[in-house]
Amino acid sequence: MKGWQNEVARLYGIRAIPQNYLLDPKGKIIGKNLRGDALEKRLEELMGE
Repeated sequence: MKGWQNEVARLYGIRAIPQNYLLDPKGKIIGKNLRGDALEKRLEELMGE
């Protein structure tokens, strides 16, 4: 455990918890801190593609 200096925190710029990211299969961030209706809407958009 390296706290905020761990590889994932550095890679994605995580500075607070809770924080979430929606990633595509290649690891590209396609959504950030989505919850509730906003998350459902984004997932519907992606499933419709």
